[in-house]
Amino acid sequence: MSFLKEIQRRRTFGIISHPDAGKTTLTEKLLLFGGAIQEAGAVKNNKIKKGATSDFMEIERQRGISVATSVLAFIYRDKKINILDTPGHKDFAEDTFRTLTAVDSVIVVIDVAKGVEEQTEKLVEVCRMRNIPMIVFINKLDREGKDAFDLMDEVEQKLGLSVTPLSFPIGMGYDFKGIYNIYGKKINLFSGDNKQTISEGIEFDDINNPELDKIIGEKSAQTLREELELVYEVYPEFDHQKYVEGKLQPVFFGSALNNFGVKELLDCFIDIAPNPQPKKAEERLVDSKEDKMTGFVFKIHANMDPKHRDRLAFIKIVSGIFKRNTPYLHVRHNKNLKFSSPNAFFAEKKEIVEKSYPGDIVGLHDTGNFKIGDTLTEGEILNFKGIPSFSPEHFRYVNNADPMKAKQLYKGLDQLMDEGVAQLFTLDMNGRKIIGTVGALQYEVIQYRLEHEYGAKCTYENIHVHKACWVQPEDEKSEEFKEFKRVKQRYLAKDKQGQLVFLADSTFTIQMTQQKYPSIKLHFTSEFE
Repeated sequence: MSFLKEIQRRRTFGIISHPDAGKTTLTEKLLLFGGAIQEAGAVKNNKIKKGATSDFMEIERQRGISVATSVLAFIYRDKKINILDTPGHKDFAEDTFRTLTAVDSVIVVIDVAKGVEEQTEKLVEVCRMRNIPMIVFINKLDREGKDAFDLMDEVEQKLGLSVTPLSFPIGMGYDFKGIYNIYGKKINLFSGDNKQTISEGIEFDDINNPELDKIIGEKSAQTLREELELVYEVYPEFDHQKYVEGKLQPVFFGSALNNFGVKELLDCFIDIAPNPQPKKAEERLVDSKEDKMTGFVFKIHANMDPKHRDRLAFIKIVSGIFKRNTPYLHVRHNKNLKFSSPNAFFAEKKEIVEKSYPGDIVGLHDTGNFKIGDTLTEGEILNFKGIPSFSPEHFRYVNNADPMKAKQLYKGLDQLMDEGVAQLFTLDMNGRKIIGTVGALQYEVIQYRLEHEYGAKCTYENIHVHKACWVQPEDEKSEEFKEFKRVKQRYLAKDKQGQLVFLADSTFTIQMTQQKYPSIKLHFTSEFE
């Protein structure tokens, strides 16, 4: 198959939502339709019976939440689909933000009863900033929830999107009869008996056909006709170009747990979702159709198999063909590296691949060469942008609880920080280590993983820090910068890359510092121009 055909076959997307909106369940059902798994591991009230396919870390199985982004690939209707299932929990948002740099489109999952929730707003904001095409999937229609039109209004107002429904529910909750597929002009009826296998729908071109009354009852048929009339009047017609530019968002309704509306979503997604897109580097725009290989690391996962201390760097291929056993330039280290066993993924199952194309996610075994944001090329110096570290919101001193295991503790911290789980700051004054995280739950994950994966124990101690600010002086030799360093020395630290960071104890301190030292810029992310 030609290179361009391979690119056109690829669809790489992320699934985002607030926790508990049914994101991992939807991922499983997409795999089920793709024939990648035979039956779904039903995730019931957080006591996981089989464990969802995409949750493979031990702590995820215990908690019933997704902690790290999973990468899953399968083939459906001759298209190669790469799904990145992201954590919904806000304490793991940074992993999700970074994953969004590696996707070409996104599916936003919304719970029919709860509507648009806070975490969804933040994630959609990131997608909007980057003009990522989005499809909205309104889930859990087999439960009582908000009216379909009210929900679409809420999506438009709270998320600032402009929507058009491509499927529409027939009833809801106890009266839920099925879905009318506007995009494919079909009706799918809900039988509710066997919830794990897939049932086929009834083709229905004309909703005015009296047959409809016999199938779903007169009342439901009349309501559906009225609602669809309203849909056609109120919402714009689907325009593919606007969707790809991120200006129009199609909406689907369904129940992922009961396999309902998922096939419509997948079929339409395959038709409309974009192929791998060009990606902006600091130096230039890199087109996916270029023949030279480029790619970047958007995630590092330590200890995918705790028995073998292996770290995997997840690389998104941006252009060209990534080939096994071929030397590529690691731009930051300026040295060539060769990879004998690049992996493709199916949750924790990995298989070695000879070639990967733009849009694919490849896992490379890493002995500590990579950090998030690193670029691989065939020799060109390129740096892909938009993979920053955000200023953490929680800070704690980390102490070694077992003096005999100091080496293991520092190795563990080092590797977990490379993964981007949290950020490590070392105080200039006394060398004490501070961990900064986006959410408090991260501390538990770090403690758990240090003990179970590295055999090290740590304790935490509170420290009063409001924000970490990356320091950028206009002139490093200026008197002003020297004075700043002298006055603020107790609050200065270095991040893992050796960049200078000011740990401010309040917003007021930040404002006063900026007024007093105007030539020194303070940034809330580690990437600045």
